[in-house]
Amino acid sequence: MTEREPEALNVAPGAPHDSMISETMAYVIGLGLALILTGISFWAASTSSLWGPGVAVGLVVLAIAQMGVHLVFFLHITSGPDNTNNVLALAFGVLIVFLVMVGTIWIMAHMNANMGVSPELMNLQMQH
Repeated sequence: MTEREPEALNVAPGAPHDSMISETMAYVIGLGLALILTGISFWAASTSSLWGPGVAVGLVVLAIAQMGVHLVFFLHITSGPDNTNNVLALAFGVLIVFLVMVGTIWIMAHMNANMGVSPELMNLQMQH
């Protein structure tokens, strides 16, 4: 080992790497973590050894962890000062997705309440 290799491997996840080896190792670690989290998710969904209502909560936690691994290891989102624009773009994207989801649910709830069959029409159908 040369003196440069330990320094090259001492890089935070998501930060730029100096060598191809350390960058490849970061991707391999990210892939390994993603595969482990995916495997645990499939196991949690298919097993009967977990408490039933706790499975959904566990899957949500594993999904959030999976998003964190993808953001750090593959999209290289870090908390460094040079990464502010990426974090703001990510936050804006999350806001837009949230607004679309909430708006869709709101519209569907109102359509369900306002476009259903009225009680008067139901009474007419039952009398015949």
